[in-house]
Amino acid sequence: MISLKGKHIYLRALEPDDLEFIFAIENDEMIWELSNTQAPYSRFVIKQYLEHAHKDIFEVKQLRLVISNYDHVALGLIDIFDFDFKHSRAGVGILIKEIANRANGYGKEALKLLMDYCFIHLGLHQLYCNISEDNEASLKLFTGLGFKKIGLKKDWNLVNGAFKNEYLFQFINH
Repeated sequence: MISLKGKHIYLRALEPDDLEFIFAIENDEMIWELSNTQAPYSRFVIKQYLEHAHKDIFEVKQLRLVISNYDHVALGLIDIFDFDFKHSRAGVGILIKEIANRANGYGKEALKLLMDYCFIHLGLHQLYCNISEDNEASLKLFTGLGFKKIGLKKDWNLVNGAFKNEYLFQFINH
């Protein structure tokens, strides 16, 4: 049986009460580089998004979960995107919101829970992620859980007037 509950955190569905948490993340210009965001989101748009977040992953090809501690404090978000049932693969992304909560193992635990969910419950064969060459924390996180670097996309993202390379990582479940 698969569980989305770990030792220190659990993954849960989005709730209407998450509006301010998501609003703060989506409008934090310091992380726009990670999400390829170009402009702020309104509370109205996020509220509409939350109203439709219950839709099935097979319909919308994505799933966003909240990373929460057992005091029910939202720590971050973890996403499945580009869900491709036919080819049994999906992309994955993760963000721990507060710097003070990073490097505490929450991201690793959340990613491991999500990987188990994807391989056992969704029956996926592989996951992939895209990581900027200078995102050392994400490089360490994903390689530490067995993701392999399979490609380099040169000058892939334009950030503050300079192009950055991005790595493509893949985990194949054998």
